[in-house]
Amino acid sequence: MRSLIGLIILGSLTTPTLAWAQENTLKVVYPPANHETNTDKIFLLGTAPPTGKVLINNQVINRSKSGHFAPSFPLQLGENLFTVRYQNQEIQMQVTRVNNQPEIPQGLAFVADSLTPKVDIARLPGEEICFSAIAAPNANLNVKLGQQTVKLSPQKQQISLPSNSAIYLDRNQPITQIIPGKYQGCTTLATTRNWQQPEFQLTLNGETITQISSGKIQSLSLAKLPVVEVIAEAGVARTGPSTTDSRLTPLPQGVRASVTAKEGDWLRLDYGGWIHSQETRMIPQAIPPRSNIRSIISRELPAATEIVFPLQVPVPVSVEQGDKTFTLTLHNTIAQTDTIRLDDNPFISRLDWQQIAPDTVQYTFHLKKDQQWGYNLQYRDTSLVLSLRHPPTISRRQRQPLSGVKILLNAGHGGEELGAAGPTGYLAKDLNLVVTKLLRDELRRRGATVVMAREDDRDLSLMARQKMIDQNEPAIALTFHYRFLADNGDAENTKGVSSYWYYPQAHGLAVLLQNRLVENLGRSSFGVYWNNLALTRPHSAPSVLLELGFMSNPDDFELAMDVEEQRRLARVLAEGVVEWFNK
Repeated sequence: MRSLIGLIILGSLTTPTLAWAQENTLKVVYPPANHETNTDKIFLLGTAPPTGKVLINNQVINRSKSGHFAPSFPLQLGENLFTVRYQNQEIQMQVTRVNNQPEIPQGLAFVADSLTPKVDIARLPGEEICFSAIAAPNANLNVKLGQQTVKLSPQKQQISLPSNSAIYLDRNQPITQIIPGKYQGCTTLATTRNWQQPEFQLTLNGETITQISSGKIQSLSLAKLPVVEVIAEAGVARTGPSTTDSRLTPLPQGVRASVTAKEGDWLRLDYGGWIHSQETRMIPQAIPPRSNIRSIISRELPAATEIVFPLQVPVPVSVEQGDKTFTLTLHNTIAQTDTIRLDDNPFISRLDWQQIAPDTVQYTFHLKKDQQWGYNLQYRDTSLVLSLRHPPTISRRQRQPLSGVKILLNAGHGGEELGAAGPTGYLAKDLNLVVTKLLRDELRRRGATVVMAREDDRDLSLMARQKMIDQNEPAIALTFHYRFLADNGDAENTKGVSSYWYYPQAHGLAVLLQNRLVENLGRSSFGVYWNNLALTRPHSAPSVLLELGFMSNPDDFELAMDVEEQRRLARVLAEGVVEWFNK
């Protein structure tokens, strides 16, 4: 939620709500009051009547036809003051640029909170464990771990990766940082050991200080690995021990696996994925979960084909969707499969299997059509049940080309989740709902059954929206948002529509709708992205999220607020949906 700066009009303090209600009033809606940022520039977003001039720090700025503006200005470290003027109205604001680089001490001291590991870490014998600290340059640093001493060497140059969001600013390049007092070193633990507390030693000019790390180290016993069970409905598996690491196939409730590493609250399971400990429970005195698999059977239901994999224990799984293939991988599993029943099926041509590693079996479904329509995975006792959805049955009546098709529409934000504000203060949550309702009406005219995630201004969590897709099982699910640029973006010139997908089953829909918005409406294209978003992740239906423009761009905002443009947008999207189903 973005707050608004205080407005000073003719020397008196006016609340943002009152200011928005006044005609012929200068408004600035971003940045908020006393804003802090570590970027080297900032844009000021606002509006004023289109006649006359707006000056920021005595500089005349460009504005859109309706009078909106979003110029960028460089920031110096510390306080930066801006004065915005329109005729006899004035707004003053302060933006503080903070330095996010550590202040390197010159004396005998560690930089506060610089010792790593900061959390408890457990690894298998022989795995590498690394330590780091920041202190004065030209010092000597070591870490004592029991009877072992690890030398920390200076690492002045660090190559860091930009955040994932840097791709939107065309700044997706590795960043070289010079940190004169950065020290690092690694070692391995050869044998099983109990928890040990690393002791950092810093020597400078003949003097030495020590400091204990907040994180402890342990080497696990291969003979006594703990076993956990996934208790979450869909356990979030990742490539590493943090929410910034990439997601893997969700783990169905009931999966059991051995724990081969710990890092803080995160557990690494024996097949390689990491999961938060809150999504699991410990199984006392359990043996490492392993299973054989023999016969496999399928049955055709009205809307899906269900395939049952009988197992001795619920094992971790991975899914990969390709062109005309759906591949299911069972970990910690050995095939003894001699019999598979798969009758002639409207969706699946055949099923193959292969033992790709000593404890990994892969099943590949060859499909009759390129387009996939969603899937679900669950354990019933110890049997894994995979449901592959069939295409929807579409009545080809000329006037209602979407007859028989269920579509879920999701207007982003709502209630206290305001979304971004445009130059006038109009909120994205309201704009999302306006466009979604117009599209609802267009789709219904074409015969579709439309399910709305929300039809009024209410709070609705991301989890609740995801469950709506899973429970309603629409043919497709579409989510609508309007973007807002980061501080150091060029808000004045960054505009356009963009579409986002996660599963290959949604890719074609994302591309087609993006192309229709660009070609049929003449909108700028901000691109098509594979993206790990909450509302692209539901795998029970092709799910696409569309960003219909930038609230932070004056021209995009004018189009978004134009009633006729809103109607055209809804018609083009509806026609795009019809075209996609016809394909």
